[in-house]
Amino acid sequence: MKKIIIVIIIIIYMLVIYQKKQSVIIPEESIRFRIIANSNNPIDQVNKMNIIKEIYPKLVSSTSNVSDINTARQNIIELQSELKPIISHYSSEYQINYGNNYFPQKEFKGITYEEGNYESLVIELGQGQGENWWCVLFPPLCLLEAEENSTKNIEYDLYISEVINKYMQ
Repeated sequence: MKKIIIVIIIIIYMLVIYQKKQSVIIPEESIRFRIIANSNNPIDQVNKMNIIKEIYPKLVSSTSNVSDINTARQNIIELQSELKPIISHYSSEYQINYGNNYFPQKEFKGITYEEGNYESLVIELGQGQGENWWCVLFPPLCLLEAEENSTKNIEYDLYISEVINKYMQ
């Protein structure tokens, strides 16, 4: 009987540890990107994703080969004028804000990103009442969401850890 109780306790303990969410600390010197849809209406969500698909390569190319935050910051500020025509093609009303902006807590692939105010580029479409999409531009942690599976989750965790370690040195 004691053996069964011990085995049950070990199994419960393992389940608790396994289900514990991982928390990633994004470096203090980082720049985030967030785009907020006008609403959760399917058309507004499609517009948000179309904008992301068009501006994503520009944002990533402006920050991916950069080794310091000041250069990344300057590249993003200069890039804003190129983003405006792309955004206005999908949304007549929008705001672009580069500065210290609020981000809610986000859980993605088992990693928790804490809420707070962060240096960031935020694009708000229309009323900005819809679901948002965000990533970290510097260090370059932006990944378009891929298919959910455990292999991808492990690759994602390893990639995030590798990039954060590279830029924290």
